Amino acid sequence: MITEKEIVINTPLNKLRTGKDLILASREYAEEDISKSWMHTLSTLAFMVLAFIGTFNTIHWSLQLISSLLFSLFMVKFFVIYHDYQHGAILRKSIAGKYLMKLFGILILAPSTIWKRSHDHHHHHNSKLTDLGIGSFPLITKAKFESLNRKQQKIYLIKRHPITVFSGYFTLFILDFNIISLFRSPAKHWDSIIALLAHVSLGFLIYNYGGVQALLISWIFPYIFAHGFGSYLFYAQHNFPGAFFVENKDWDYAEAALKSTSFMVMSPIMNWFTGYIGYHHVHHINHRIPFYRLKEAMREMEELQNPTETSLHPKDIYSCLRLKVWDTETHQMVSL
Repeated sequence: MITEKEIVINTPLNKLRTGKDLILASREYAEEDISKSWMHTLSTLAFMVLAFIGTFNTIHWSLQLISSLLFSLFMVKFFVIYHDYQHGAILRKSIAGKYLMKLFGILILAPSTIWKRSHDHHHHHNSKLTDLGIGSFPLITKAKFESLNRKQQKIYLIKRHPITVFSGYFTLFILDFNIISLFRSPAKHWDSIIALLAHVSLGFLIYNYGGVQALLISWIFPYIFAHGFGSYLFYAQHNFPGAFFVENKDWDYAEAALKSTSFMVMSPIMNWFTGYIGYHHVHHINHRIPFYRLKEAMREMEELQNPTETSLHPKDIYSCLRLKVWDTETHQMVSL
């Protein structure tokens, strides 16, 4: 949480910047510290590899489970680093970084061709009322939902169901990012077949080495947890009580970042493991701000200090997951 002592006021009273002025002011924090970028990248990579190796230890099964959980969390952090690279926030001109990130995208089942296209679309359409859901979870108005036939309603609700969110390993990464993308445009998303083949092949090697237990602890569980946790983080950053959605004609980029993107309050440890992605409203104001400067930007820019908050508390998770449609009469997301 931001305390009064931490707040640094940079703007005169009642002269808070908005729109383009706010976005331009945020550019100060979009300067990368290349040494810090590499420090985070290489240290996270090293910890991730060590945790993966730890899943094969023979000392005690509990240590294997702990290593498996840590492997999951380090995958989450490296994914945020990968995400920042795709935005051009870090390692912009690094050849080594380019190939490292391409390799990670394949291993994490989010190849760069599909991830960048869908995620860039998300940033340019965040909080627009749409039934497409490209790069995000679909959201339609209550009236639109009621006009759908029963089959269409079921399909829509399945796409927003908690099981769909927490099963992101299967629903989002394997099915949507790879299988569906590959069938729709095999020439454009050739790296999806590489990602699927690599994932299955590595799983097969692990199975041959250590059997079913190794496959589950060292491969399947870490991916299910990392992708499920990541999918929920993404969902809750844009589907939460207080989020505001508008029709395309009324949409404004900066307003969408501040009113339709949450600040997820987490412990310092979880902020570190999630690459400060909880400061998501800051990221949407300027996606060129490196993840390690998001907290700094929020602390020093008064306009970013009053976002709508959510958290990983079970009550907040329930509150986010129960939201299904946008009510144009009450101007809020509601359940059905």
